[in-house]
Amino acid sequence: MKILVTGCCGFIGSHVSEYLLKRGDSVMGIDNMNDYYDVKQKQANLKLLQKYVKFSFKKEDICDTDIISTWKPEKIVHLASMAGVRYSIEHPQLYVKVNIGGFIHILEEAVKHNVKKIVYASSSSVYGLNKKLPFSETDPIKTCNSPYACSKMAMELYARTYYQLYKMKTVGLRFFTVYGPRGRPDMAPHKFLTAIRDGTEFLKYGSGNSSRDYTYIDDIVNGVILALENDKIGCEIYNLGNSSPVSLNEFIALCEKVSGSRANYKQIGNQLGDVPHTYADISKATRELGYQPKMSLENGLKKTYESISK
Repeated sequence: MKILVTGCCGFIGSHVSEYLLKRGDSVMGIDNMNDYYDVKQKQANLKLLQKYVKFSFKKEDICDTDIISTWKPEKIVHLASMAGVRYSIEHPQLYVKVNIGGFIHILEEAVKHNVKKIVYASSSSVYGLNKKLPFSETDPIKTCNSPYACSKMAMELYARTYYQLYKMKTVGLRFFTVYGPRGRPDMAPHKFLTAIRDGTEFLKYGSGNSSRDYTYIDDIVNGVILALENDKIGCEIYNLGNSSPVSLNEFIALCEKVSGSRANYKQIGNQLGDVPHTYADISKATRELGYQPKMSLENGLKKTYESISK
């Protein structure tokens, strides 16, 4: 199958692309290689993918790419977005341009050129300050707490609209704190483990009672593939999480355990835009997709620490 992966050089994009290539699909990857984090990491991911004969790459932007008209993919995995809650507070218009505008461009091109389906990345951030736990896809979305979260919510609305207008099949996946080898360096798992390895100080925001539903990359890739392959779905949203949240204090303790070293951190106040808890109800994804996360946080952190310590 011919599959376009946007954001192919990023964390999740490179893992999804590699999975598809290993099973024999033809993958066209696009990425604008922005410098939100160190471009060297994206270049390393690209080099890994270029070992596969069925992989092609173009450095292009989702806001104006014509790759859908020229390459004509059968399906699209849309993972290219501006990431980062805190960065979005400083640069809100960028998230409108890239996340919303870029997605609309992909949707328009997909409709014109008869793409069968788009699986796209949403985020647990859309639940915002919701107090009911665990978060379910039927919960009202009224308390987004950052421009990033708002942009992801808008993407879901546009996906629904294009399905209503054109029957464009779309599946939105609300990812819950994805971590693992090749993870983003700005996220806590990679940042904390790297600091502990190097004996440097990192910042701990708040008392440590906030909690996150950390989800290992292989489980996320499995969910993406299950959504991509299920052709019965018209337009749906699914939580992809681990459904086992841990507090920040517990998380730091686990990082210390897998590394065998003490963490050195400075505790400061809560960060603007943060939410107190994330916790995925994955019953819908389990029921309709067959999604079942397998990796425990401790084992996942071990694998992550091993990968950054090579």
